[in-house]
Amino acid sequence: MSTPSQGDKDATPTPTPAELREQVEHTREELGQTVEAPAAKADVKAQAKEKAAEIKEQAAEKATLVSDQIRDTAAQAAQLVKDKTPDPVLDKAAQAATQAREAAARAGRLAADKTPDPVREKAESAASMAKANRTPLLAAAVAFVVFLLLRRSRRRR
Repeated sequence: MSTPSQGDKDATPTPTPAELREQVEHTREELGQTVEAPAAKADVKAQAKEKAAEIKEQAAEKATLVSDQIRDTAAQAAQLVKDKTPDPVLDKAAQAATQAREAAARAGRLAADKTPDPVREKAESAASMAKANRTPLLAAAVAFVVFLLLRRSRRRR
């Protein structure tokens, strides 16, 4: 725009319109960042979602770790029970299991003969679901038995 006079050697030249636009744009960006910082801190909902996601991830990691520890402890306890149980007791347990299976089979046949068709169909559906999820059910049963055995041994101390 204007140029400094020759007597004004220390004066800065007047900025051009392009320089002024650039300064204005820079100032707008700084102002936007300045306004966004407190707004982000005030967004409690977003902060809560972020914290919930972190906690959920930590809980999943801990659950996996605990699950692995329980599985290992259950395996150790089962092996310990097997090792400590005398052979005659294991034989009697096997005989009792066989008798229980036979009695259950007889009871199942009797119940099937006396049960109405709609109830039988629902029971068959539940049994097929249990067969499909056999491993988790067996793991849960073993964990429960181990828990009971550990609880029983602690009571004796």
